[in-house]
Parts: sequence; structure tokens; C-alpha cells
Amino acid sequence: MKAIAENESAGRRQRTSYPKKKRLMYQQLQKLPKEFDVIALSKMTKVRATQLMTIRKKFRDEIKITIIKNKVAKKAFENVKDVAGLDSLSEQLEGQSALMFTNINPFKLNSILSQNKVFLTAKGGDIASKEIIIPAGNTGITPGPVLSEFKEANVATKIDQGSIWVNKDTTVVRSGQIISQKLASLMSKLNIKPIEAGISVAFAISDGLIFNESELSINLKEYKNELIRSFQEAIALATTSSYITKETIGPLILKAQKHAIALSRESQYLSRDNLENILLPEAELHARSLSANLASKGYTAA
Repeated sequence: MKAIAENESAGRRQRTSYPKKKRLMYQQLQKLPKEFDVIALSKMTKVRATQLMTIRKKFRDEIKITIIKNKVAKKAFENVKDVAGLDSLSEQLEGQSALMFTNINPFKLNSILSQNKVFLTAKGGDIASKEIIIPAGNTGITPGPVLSEFKEANVATKIDQGSIWVNKDTTVVRSGQIISQKLASLMSKLNIKPIEAGISVAFAISDGLIFNESELSINLKEYKNELIRSFQEAIALATTSSYITKETIGPLILKAQKHAIALSRESQYLSRDNLENILLPEAELHARSLSANLASKGYTAA
């Protein structure tokens, strides 16, 4: 009986043992959330191994990237009790995923990753993220069977100096449309790489705050223009209301000077500023007008 019990116990241990790689991942995913301020999730769809290696190498001291097994990560996070938001992150784990642990804020992190995206040649079945144009000009391709591919893609061509020329810029795929295998082959011959690929943040938690993909996608150019516009409007409002700040003191002084000159002009007040530049020229102009009016009525100067 004792031998049977020992065998059953050994069988249970064998059945519940996990590969070393999974055990290490499980332990690591309990430690890392406590060591970094930000945890970001990235979907690995269309991410090439070379891209991942480049990001890891470039930011190895700032971003720790871990390709995870979703079940292992969910189980590990259940044992991390003092990091807010991990339960929400676990709900997002599906498909091939990677977790990034860093102290860089999620917005800056997403911006860094966006700047390190690359463009790849298309494959049949890919969906265009924006319209794709075959530009006009010399393709450098020798005439042959490829002409039928241009024709099928409705791209007008001509033969000149022994190569195929595209007559005009031609849109071959609209945003959201599926790229056919034949069109993908043609674009590859033309060295057109329309598929944007790279790592992006799909979900992140930072100090207990939760961010989804749409919230982290910021158009920096548009954001900069909005800040400039807001600043200009604030300066205009402060100047109109005579609110004195470092930025408005200059415009307010100019505004006060213009008002003072206008007031002295209307009241005929003589000062160094308005005598030669305003009052005397105006008096001379008025005198010339009066002289011309009198001359038209027959009066002459004595």
C-alpha cells in the first residue's frame, strides 16, 4: 500500500510540473509589476523578430519587453495584490502578446514606438491602412508579361527607352480594402512598401490609471498646433481685458500708447510725440484744403 501511495504522489507531481521556461516567466511576472511604474501591453500581430530585437537593443536600459504566455501571465498576476489595474490588464490578454515594463509614461512610450515603425512589402490578403498610389514615372522595369499586371490594376503605362513608364499617379487600393496577391506582387516589383508595421501600445496601466489604445494615440503635430492656437487666444483675451503678465505687458504698452496718441490728437493736445508727426501735418493738410476751396470760389492770397 505504501508503494502504491508513493507512486500516486509521484504521478501527481509529474502531472503538475511545468517547463522551466514557464516557471521562470511565472516568477518574473510577479516581480516586474512591482519594479516599474508602467506596464504596457502590445499585440504582436505583424511584428517581425528583427523589429523586436531592434527595439530591445535600442531601449534595453529603459524598456523591458517580455513575450508572454497569456495563461501564465494571468495566473502570475493573481498573486500580485498591491499593483492596481492588473486585473484589467489580464482581461486584455488574448492572442500573441508582449508586456513592456518601464518608467516612461505611456504617452511618451507610444510615441517612441511609433517613431520606430517600418514599412513592409504587402502580401495577398493584407488590408490597406491608407490608400496606396503607384506614382507616375519610369518604373525601370523591362516590358514583358508584367504589363498585364499593370493593366489588371488599371494603371495606364507606356513604353519609352526600353522600360515601362506609368502615365500618371494611380490609386490602386483604398483605405480598408484587401490587397490582392497579384497587386501585392506588382507593388513588390515596384519596391512599394505600403504595410506599416511595428510595436504599439494597445493597453497600459500607470500608477493605477488605465489607458486604452485610442487614448494613447496622440497626433503630435495637431497637438502642437492646438497649444499654439490656445496660447494665442489666451494672449488676445488677456490683452483685451488689460490683464498684465510677462507676455502681455509689451502689447498692453503699445495699446496704451496708441490710445494716448489718439486721445491727444482728438483733443489737439500738443506734445513732442504728436506735434511734428500728427498735428502739424494735419493742420497743413487742412490749410491746403481750405486754400483750394477758397481758390475755387475766386479768392486769392493777398
